[in-house]
Parts: sequence; C-alpha cells; structure tokens
Amino acid sequence: MSSSSNQQPSEDAERAMGGGTDRVPERLPPIDFDMDRFPYCIVWTPIPVLTWIIPFIGHMGICMSNGVIRDFAGPYLVTEDKMAFGRPTRYLRLHPKHVEGGTYSWDEGVLKASVLYGTRTHNLFCDNCHSHVATALCNMRYKDSTSWNMIILSLWMFVCGRYVGFWGFIKTWLPFALILTLIILLAVYF
Repeated sequence: MSSSSNQQPSEDAERAMGGGTDRVPERLPPIDFDMDRFPYCIVWTPIPVLTWIIPFIGHMGICMSNGVIRDFAGPYLVTEDKMAFGRPTRYLRLHPKHVEGGTYSWDEGVLKASVLYGTRTHNLFCDNCHSHVATALCNMRYKDSTSWNMIILSLWMFVCGRYVGFWGFIKTWLPFALILTLIILLAVYF
C-alpha cells in the first residue's frame, strides 16, 4: 500500500464530489493597499466637510472575498471598485469563519445587499452606505447576528478600524484638527 493512499483528497477532488463550497481559508488573503483590495473587510473614507466637522461620520463599503469594494454611493447606485468619496483611509478586517457557509455565504451576503440597495434611494440619516454594509452582515449572519446597524458599525469602525497608512490618518484627521484650531483661536482672540 502506498503512502499517498492515506492522504486527504485534493481540493479539486473535494469540489468534484460536491464539497468545498463552504470552505473557510485558514489564512486570509493579503490586503493590497496599492490596488485597494481588502478581502473580507469593511472600508471607510472621509466625506468632505461632514467628516471634517464630525470625524466619526464617513462613507463605508464592504469588500468581497477577492477584495473588491462594494459601496452604496447614491440613489439606485452601488458601485464596484471605486468608492464614492475616494480611496479608503481605514479598514476593519473580518473573518469568514464567523459566517456559516464561509466564503460562498460571505460573497452571497454582499451581493444580495448590493442588489437590494441598487433599488433604493439614499437617505443620509436612515438608509445609507452604513445600512448597506449592515444588511450584508445580516444577510450572511456574521457572528450569528442579524442585528447589525449603522450605529454599531460606525462605533466599531471608529474604535477598532485601522488606518491604511500614515496618509490615511492625515486625510482623516488633518481637516478636523485645522477647523478645531481655527475655532479655538477665534474663541481666544475674539
């Protein structure tokens, strides 16, 4: 008997037998900051003027397993691979192991949310980009929850999100710091 008969079937053989659709990668694919590829991530970018005044408010998108960004950019418009307000400055890495069905269910949840939001108008206060991401997470039952909403996501990103680099930090905080400095100077001298 050869030693190869004791080995596990290859991934191709497993898929051919009908398995493998709910596989979860042991290692997550790398993030490619230069190409804006963020597999299994929620991404965030500032909204000019609004984020400058209230720094935790910004534009959010969710990425497919291959890293392609999907974001609710406006009425009846879900964009792919080009966020409405520019390149991401922050990201929050999630893991498909928290989704029953793994990668397939992750991508299906994002796509279903994108199709739904492609039929909706945009409302800054109650049906927006954060709602699109929350719907995707609810669709895939991320961490076995269907209670995701824009408030939870805003706080989660603000507290746990990582910057894409030094310039991501600067783009997020410099306008707010300049406005705050100007207000303080005006208050002191007038």
